[in-house]
Amino acid sequence: MHAQPWLAVTEGQALRFFFEHLRDVSEDRHAPEPELLYNASVLAHFATTSAATVDFPSTPTSLSTVFDLFVLDRSHHVDPDILEAAASQCLLLTGFFGAQLRARYNLQWYAELGASFFDQAAVAGSDRARSAMMHRMAVRFAFWRHQQARLAKELHDMPKLITKH
Repeated sequence: MHAQPWLAVTEGQALRFFFEHLRDVSEDRHAPEPELLYNASVLAHFATTSAATVDFPSTPTSLSTVFDLFVLDRSHHVDPDILEAAASQCLLLTGFFGAQLRARYNLQWYAELGASFFDQAAVAGSDRARSAMMHRMAVRFAFWRHQQARLAKELHDMPKLITKH
């Protein structure tokens, strides 16, 4: 068996993949493109980042990690980048991976926490455009969480993308 050239995925390819699929499943056919792009970038980032990295904050492996890093240790709650990372991890885990985590965690609590992190990132940020996006993500957290869950279900139900030849 030979390796297929599409097995190596670039960040750009991942972003395009998630953007197109998220747009296709979105219940709001006129969802603001910047929000759609932001959500696709969150999904693409975590799809192309190893959980084994030593960078802080690391790629989330569970909501327990989010709790330990961002709830128990509040020392980073003045850094808008860290707050955004915490919020995006809550969004990814309660949205895209919510079906798998529903039995173990109170997803609504983590969703509220994620929206709060986005709101705190908006307040702490100095870039007005970025702060505005963080505020919109806080306000529309539930909507985007639901869209990510719809995307995860659709991707799960799709036929396998890689086939044997």
